[in-house]
Amino acid sequence: MKIDDSSKKTAGIGVSTTQTRAGKGTEKAAGASNSKAPSANVTLSSQVQALTSQVSSASVFDTKKVEEIKAAIAGGQFQVNAERVADGLMDTVKDLISARRG
Repeated sequence: MKIDDSSKKTAGIGVSTTQTRAGKGTEKAAGASNSKAPSANVTLSSQVQALTSQVSSASVFDTKKVEEIKAAIAGGQFQVNAERVADGLMDTVKDLISARRG
């Protein structure tokens, strides 16, 4: 079984955060006569909203399969297929190497 991290492959959209110097905004707010903290409104495009809903509704894993595996482990019936695990690891490494090159 191959692990797919689809949440990081959302149509090439990157999310980053910006840090500001601590206290810089509070100094201005404290000096002003208005005691309300400044606020900002952010509007997402319809494309980002659609992608966000797709990612949030997509299941990361199959809960039924997880429950089956838990039951097999608890019952002592779970068997690891070492060859299949090794093949999966090799496929993942190949994918990672090709992604770095290309």
